[in-house]
Parts: sequence; structure tokens; C-alpha cells
Amino acid sequence: MSTIDGLPVHALLVHVIVVLVPLTAVLAGLCAVWPAARRRLVWLVGVLAVVTLVLTPITTQAGEWLEQRVGPSPEVRTHADLGDTMIYFTAALAIAALLLVLLHVREGRRPVGRLLAGAVIVLTLVASAAAVVQVYRVGDSGARAVWGGVAAVAPPSGH
Repeated sequence: MSTIDGLPVHALLVHVIVVLVPLTAVLAGLCAVWPAARRRLVWLVGVLAVVTLVLTPITTQAGEWLEQRVGPSPEVRTHADLGDTMIYFTAALAIAALLLVLLHVREGRRPVGRLLAGAVIVLTLVASAAAVVQVYRVGDSGARAVWGGVAAVAPPSGH
């Protein structure tokens, strides 16, 4: 499916990614540093991370379809190149979420060593921060590709 009611699917899916990546990252960060949050939210974080990971290549494919229709430009190429890297960041976030789930399950059975818990916490915080930064970079490049010249245009007279 490339359009919904004439609107490119990429334009819809990208908004889902822009919401899910920061939401998942913030919740994962909370679960990493706050055990009470981990007990309550870790399964939700795992599901959100997997959904985000699955939607990322679908969004990228929809973007490639759209790129073929709008034609080449340096701005679109930059956005596409950055978008192609997003899968690595959502994969890292999903791996971190999986490790949080495993940490949670293991904590329920027996105490977990500080080194192991610390490694999972650091990995989660780094993956979360990196995913948020990258989704911003991808989104910013996409906005510039679509709207770059609009802000430079003077408003119509009388406004």
C-alpha cells in the first residue's frame, strides 16, 4: 500500500515513528534507572520497541516509493540516506528493551550482579539517547526536504 485516500503512507507512518521512538526511549530509560518503573512498564517497553523496529523498514520502504515520485534532490537524498540508518537505532533500542525484560525476569528469580545490571542500564541509556537523536535528525532532514523553502517565502501582503 503506497497511499491512503491519496496521502502517501510514508507521511502517516513517519509520524508514528516520530512518536514511538522518543516514547519508547523515555520509558526504557525510566525502566533502566528506576526498578519500580521496570516492574510496571518493562513489558510495555518491550512491545513498543518491537513495534517500532517492525515499522521502521516499512516506513523506509514507503519513503522509497515516495522518493521515486517526487524526484531527486539533494535534500531528499540526505533524508533518504539518514532514514536508511534508522533501522540500526531502532534495533539497538529493541535489543536494549529485550535486555531490560531479561533483567526484570532474572531479578524476579534471584539477585542480579551490579556489573550486569549496570551494563544493561548504560546500554539502554545510550541506545535510547542515540535513537532519539537519530529520529530527530531524520525528521529534520525530511522537514527541510518538504518545507525548506516555505519559511523563506514572505507571507502574502495584508497578513
